[in-house]
Amino acid sequence: MKSPLLTLPGAVPAEGVDEGVAAHYGDLFREQRALADGTGFVDLSHRGVVAVTGEDRLAWLHLLLTQHVSDLPAGRATEALILSANGHIEHALYLVDDGGTVWAHVEPGTQEALIAYLESMKFFYKVEVADRTADTAVVHLPAGSIAEVPDGAVVRETPHGRDLFLPRAELEAYAAQAGPPAGILAYEALRVEQHRPRLGFETDHRTIPHELGWIGSAVHLQKGCYRGQETVARVQNLGKPPRRLVFLHLDGSEVHLPVAGTELRLADDGPDGRKIGFITTSARHHELGPVALALVKRNVAVDAPLVAGDTAAAQEVVVEP
Repeated sequence: MKSPLLTLPGAVPAEGVDEGVAAHYGDLFREQRALADGTGFVDLSHRGVVAVTGEDRLAWLHLLLTQHVSDLPAGRATEALILSANGHIEHALYLVDDGGTVWAHVEPGTQEALIAYLESMKFFYKVEVADRTADTAVVHLPAGSIAEVPDGAVVRETPHGRDLFLPRAELEAYAAQAGPPAGILAYEALRVEQHRPRLGFETDHRTIPHELGWIGSAVHLQKGCYRGQETVARVQNLGKPPRRLVFLHLDGSEVHLPVAGTELRLADDGPDGRKIGFITTSARHHELGPVALALVKRNVAVDAPLVAGDTAAAQEVVVEP
């Protein structure tokens, strides 16, 4: 879905999964600094929006999600996953209940598969699931923002900022008074700095929640059964995940930024060394320079120098080995 905000001055369209919104508006670092200072907004209107209504909505979702939501207070933000039977991550939902509806935004293009799964699990519960992407747009306000929130907007407030669920028809009018726009590249650079994983970026077909540090924030360990719980419990109680998320400081002298999928090796092993991981997201940060998130084998020493392709990389622990 193409955002009308791509007509704003300087807007350069994003590519790939984030196609439909602006990558940037002409000055990536200025946009990052604005968000870090609590000003401006990010157009996330390409993300899928799913709404669940009905008196059983929280009890029903509690049975399906990794998060404890049966008693979720109105207005409290949370996040949750849906796992496969083997415990692999299939969906990530960013939720808030407004007192009558659970609103969730999800990765672009994933809402149809998510809704198909939810519909298959309704049984006798009094719930209705709707795809609201066509009429609802997500806008992100950074932490510390004093921008006004339109009457009637649903707000999902987190330590990283506020996600607004706005009527799509009001998106342009809101953007005109919300401050300077920042593109998705600025938003992603700060996400990398904050070590926050993203479905489809830090995940692949075999990722389990422990690898990304999603235990606690998206996975509640003291709740009843849900699909994939056996894997979560087994890893939590008896073992360690095979991989772990790390934050990388990349050599800033390199002209080219290693892209997602770039293989990681131990620096001491040279260019023909064994692959020990790969970059999942890379970014140019306004203060830290080139940085990245990556998945590495659990037994890689936390202080081992790495190379991403030809680029030197120093680790910072996100998930403990």
